[in-house]
Amino acid sequence: MNQFKGVFLGEDRRPYRRAVTAQKCMRAGGKHNDLENVGYTRRHHTFFEMLGNFSFGDYFTADAIHFGWDFLTSRVGLAKDRFWITVFREDDEAYALWQKIGVSPSRLVRCGEKDNFWQMADTGPCGPCSEIHFDQGPSVPGDDTPNGEGDRVIEIWNLVFMQFDRSTDGRLTPLPKPSIDTGMGLERLAAVAQGRFSNYDSDLFTPILAAIGKRVGHRYGADATADRSMRVVADHLRAITFLMTDGVLPSNEGRGYVLRRILRRAARHGRLLGVNEPFLGELTATVVEQMGSAYPELQGAAGTVTEVTQGEEERFISTLDQGLPILTDLVRKTKSAGQSSLSGESVFKLYDTYGFPLDLIGEACREQGLQLDESGFQRAIEEQRERARKSAAFEVAAVSPVLTEVAGRVGPSKFIGYERLEADGVVQAILIGERQVAEAKEGEEVELLLDVTPFYPEGGGQVGDQGFLQGPEGRVDIRETAKPAPSVVVHKGVVRTGLVRQGHQLHASVNPTTRQDAAKNHTATHLLHAALREVLGPHVKQYGSLVAPNRLRFDFAHFKPLSSRDVEDVESLVNARVQRNDRVQTAEMGIQEAVAAGAMAFFGDKYGERVRVVTVDSFSKELCGGTHCRATGEIGLFRLVSETGVAAGVRRIEALTGTGAVMQVRRLEHDIRELGEVLKAGPSDVVGKVKKLVAQLKDKERELESLKLKLASGAKEEAQVRTIQGIKVHVQRADGIDMAGLRALGDRLRDRLQSGVIALGGAADGKVSLLVVVTKDLIAQVKAGDLIKSMATEVGGTGGGRPELAQAGGKNPEGLDSALAKVFEAVEQAVKKT
Repeated sequence: MNQFKGVFLGEDRRPYRRAVTAQKCMRAGGKHNDLENVGYTRRHHTFFEMLGNFSFGDYFTADAIHFGWDFLTSRVGLAKDRFWITVFREDDEAYALWQKIGVSPSRLVRCGEKDNFWQMADTGPCGPCSEIHFDQGPSVPGDDTPNGEGDRVIEIWNLVFMQFDRSTDGRLTPLPKPSIDTGMGLERLAAVAQGRFSNYDSDLFTPILAAIGKRVGHRYGADATADRSMRVVADHLRAITFLMTDGVLPSNEGRGYVLRRILRRAARHGRLLGVNEPFLGELTATVVEQMGSAYPELQGAAGTVTEVTQGEEERFISTLDQGLPILTDLVRKTKSAGQSSLSGESVFKLYDTYGFPLDLIGEACREQGLQLDESGFQRAIEEQRERARKSAAFEVAAVSPVLTEVAGRVGPSKFIGYERLEADGVVQAILIGERQVAEAKEGEEVELLLDVTPFYPEGGGQVGDQGFLQGPEGRVDIRETAKPAPSVVVHKGVVRTGLVRQGHQLHASVNPTTRQDAAKNHTATHLLHAALREVLGPHVKQYGSLVAPNRLRFDFAHFKPLSSRDVEDVESLVNARVQRNDRVQTAEMGIQEAVAAGAMAFFGDKYGERVRVVTVDSFSKELCGGTHCRATGEIGLFRLVSETGVAAGVRRIEALTGTGAVMQVRRLEHDIRELGEVLKAGPSDVVGKVKKLVAQLKDKERELESLKLKLASGAKEEAQVRTIQGIKVHVQRADGIDMAGLRALGDRLRDRLQSGVIALGGAADGKVSLLVVVTKDLIAQVKAGDLIKSMATEVGGTGGGRPELAQAGGKNPEGLDSALAKVFEAVEQAVKKT
């Protein structure tokens, strides 16, 4: 009901007084702890569908109770004598209404505020509620009364009689109009309606569980442990599919982290079911088939969901391969020591060094009858955060208190910049630094607030306008325009001549060149977004943008780098639209009307009830408050300059339009001509000539590396081989070989040893390279990363890596021999610890 909070409070008005919803919901973690419960209970889910009906000052308690009872008993056909109703202890009206509708007093229970007074947060809309519970019968384990243990009597529907606004001090103020907010989970309703005591036995899940069973070789219902893992996979497959369809991709923060946790948990339960290879990606097709008719967008994103899921699962399997042996060893040592919990320090090392998810560590502990030292883990992670805070050198700019106060006092600025670039406005306030002043003189830097302005303030990724303000006694050059508070535009600049006073009428003039160049780039971002979705898939969503007069930057959700073909297709598609000279249309309409018309809204952005929609033919339709071209032909030319990754699942494109794009083409042509002169080749022959030279250079490099490896492999006098506690340790100095050469030599020696530890070091050009290789059968006893750290200190460097492979660099060649000599002692100490 988050979207209706303003309506309940009387701050927002809608053209309707009643609403019904069928809403996709995600819940993972938090105070509800649902992620950890999924699979262990028959009714917890991460993804679910919430059904709701709402009244905004229309019907209230009596009708809400009547509608709910009629739907469940008459429409769904559930037996009346199997219901329990809970009401708030002070809600005599609801108690009487339930009796009037036919519920026996013996099935009515008064409850306290914890169970029957609903609020969305510590403050805001709230009210007493009636919860409708259903008794599934004595065959289902659990208490035979509401709010008890087990699943026998479960809550189906919550009817909230929204009538108060709770303030920060806890006081309850009546809402302008009493309203209704109800919520009922489709999954529970389906199970009860079909006579199933488990949500997973309803037809929402049985096809998915059947597909999982076929893939993993288990029949659901045959084994309790396997059933639990199958329930986890079934629930998480639905969550994965819907999150990715909505544009969320795996990452280490925000919504992407929720998705990554869910996907990795499902992958681990695949391991528990005996599946050691990626399998989730192929099973997402079952979710699409099951739910695609209700949610057609699933079908359009099906290929992307499969591909992303498989790639993420492959990466996680690598993490599991590294972390599971270490976790198993930690559990073994903890039990052998007679301890009941895994130490927080060990958990943090698994989490921080090897990327092993905390919830999976906790789940593994629970399966082994151990506890997880969460307080110790939290101490370790807080220490790391403190170190990160101290090393971070950045400041967050804040709006000055004086500007906040003035902006709230002078009232809104009327923006007319969509229609014109010049206008007359009266100075409402002048700020110099942290002071409000009556006037400003030549040379002073100022911030001005006008009652009317054509200057576009920075927002929606578009930079603010530049230009000048001309008054009766002076001129102000505007370098930047901002919007620190809603409806308040601040003009930042310097008094170029004379002076400016509060109350002066100034003629505001926007620089037409920078405005038009920014408009070209903004319209181009809309075309780019549409082109990316057409070429890459509907999962592409805007994550951020920068629209400046001289360039544009566009961040978007995608799971891998674009191929050269993708780049060409996107650029060609945008330029095709430029050449069509499509008309760019803008219209203001209601938010619901805009979304229903297909306008793209961005998750996390806040929109008012009235929004501005920018449309380019049938190609692009977005909610946007920025300035745009009148037709796409004004862009002139679009050039995609670079495509890079900025975070997990987020790519960035930088591009140029108009004159900037033409100049970039000219620079490239100049570089090609100059390169042709160096190579003594014509422009059309440059690529072939360069390819030939690169191939020759690679051949020479391979010959050189081969000679170095032969010399190093044959240098028996440089190698020392010992057996320590049954482990072969090969230590060798190989000067003149770079890190790539050391890795190649390490691979050869590992294949030759089959089982052992290899430490290599070489010096060249005053720098040292170190490499440690540990065969996989020994990583539970000896970690390459631990060995490399002790070696690196001898050469004045640092290093790290995985348990089976680690490398380091240093600047002290004189310490190389002592670094290599430390390996034997370090291996012996490591073996003793195990």
